[in-house]
Amino acid sequence: MGRMIHFEIHVDDMERAKNFYKNVFDWQFEDYSKYAGMPYFGAITGDDQYHGINGALMQRQSPSPVPGQSVNSAVCTMGIANYDETESKILENGGQIAVKKYALPGMAWQGYYLDTEGNIFGIHQPDQGAK
Repeated sequence: MGRMIHFEIHVDDMERAKNFYKNVFDWQFEDYSKYAGMPYFGAITGDDQYHGINGALMQRQSPSPVPGQSVNSAVCTMGIANYDETESKILENGGQIAVKKYALPGMAWQGYYLDTEGNIFGIHQPDQGAK
């Protein structure tokens, strides 16, 4: 079974990216650079009592994505409690809307954003009343 157990987000500016994910999602970071041989910060995304995975921010090794480029990797989606509040934090911290909020009828609110490094990610708020 190929269950996702870790993710890596490639970044141009490590401090800017760490600040973005800390301020928006309250992630914590541990420096694993000496093991990776490059700037590499483990991302602790939440309490182990809840489902989810941890990952890392790593120094981008090639040119940054260009605006309008199609997605060429897996997109991580974060489960959140309040869509509008999270979107405000994303925008206040330098993120941009990639795909506006839309309803998954009877299930949730979903949308996609660009982080400060040009990476796309999703947010997902469960809501049976979404329509």
